[in-house]
Amino acid sequence: MTTGPDSRLEAWLAAACADAERRGLGELKPLLESMAKSTNALRDADAQLDSLEEAAAGSVIPPTTDAS
Repeated sequence: MTTGPDSRLEAWLAAACADAERRGLGELKPLLESMAKSTNALRDADAQLDSLEEAAAGSVIPPTTDAS
């Protein structure tokens, strides 16, 4: 069994939601879920950017110029 970023994020979310419930702060659950989704989206975007940079490093792409 591997423990990748997704499973760690899910474990964090479950623990954070359980802790919020224990403290009587169940209304925090939607905020915690949004934070987990945002974190996952940022990780995905970072990985995609890395892939694009690696692909660009292997090809010759002329720089773009700003016409303004």
